[in-house]
Amino acid sequence: MTGIQGVLNGNFNLLEKIKVSPLSRAYTFSDSVYEVIPFFNNNFIAFNDHIKRLKKSCDSLSININLEEVKLEILELFDRKDFLDGYIYYQISRGVDEIRSHMHDDNIRSERFGYIKDHNFETQHLSVMIFDDLRWGRCDIKTTSLLGNVQTMNEARKNGCDEIIMHKDNILTEAGASNIFFVIDNRVFTPSLSNNILPGITRQLLIEIMHENSIELSEGKFNISELKKSSCIWLCSSTKGLAPVCEIKNLDVELDVDNKVFLKCKNLFASRFLSRS
Repeated sequence: MTGIQGVLNGNFNLLEKIKVSPLSRAYTFSDSVYEVIPFFNNNFIAFNDHIKRLKKSCDSLSININLEEVKLEILELFDRKDFLDGYIYYQISRGVDEIRSHMHDDNIRSERFGYIKDHNFETQHLSVMIFDDLRWGRCDIKTTSLLGNVQTMNEARKNGCDEIIMHKDNILTEAGASNIFFVIDNRVFTPSLSNNILPGITRQLLIEIMHENSIELSEGKFNISELKKSSCIWLCSSTKGLAPVCEIKNLDVELDVDNKVFLKCKNLFASRFLSRS
């Protein structure tokens, strides 16, 4: 994939020409965090919320950053594009070691890397599978430590799936790269935030829209049996928007991708963030 604009520590270049050290702690330890910041029709979607979460992720891992420097790099990437719809991937690692070591130098300088990519925000219909949640215990921090997600999502891909839904001891957590919502008797349910769930920006935007429009919503702990009762399930993320699940290959459940509650949520979200007008 060529022609993608990128940046490494303030140096802008084509992505294929950017070289990262093999001693970057992002490479050796996944000692890094990231954000995916979407934009549609040349407008960022919740830019400040993404920046705030990036800062919180860095603070959670005690990675020191200059936030203004970060924002300037992201905005410079945005100015270099020649398309209207897409996203910016932006990653911050603790830095580059002199030699691989679990204990980093106190004076190590953080490493910044990002790129900008076009993206089609059309609604996807997703086939998924249910999997045990194998991930580490702080999934609320948006780190690049995603091996549990990668392992199970690629297992699902072998079965023709686009995504996964995870559970820990039968309690629903989230999808491989999304948050989960489902409908039972015209009421929407979503797992409440915890150490096992990333506080998704799209999730929060949608919840705010639902409250504004008096759509009944319950946040809490929900199990697979409750998911089986649902008439509609959808996943949401910065690049998926709201994507209905059309089937769960290893769970007996009948799903309606045209469920009226889902369509109302989808249309409200689209009118606010994914409209050309």
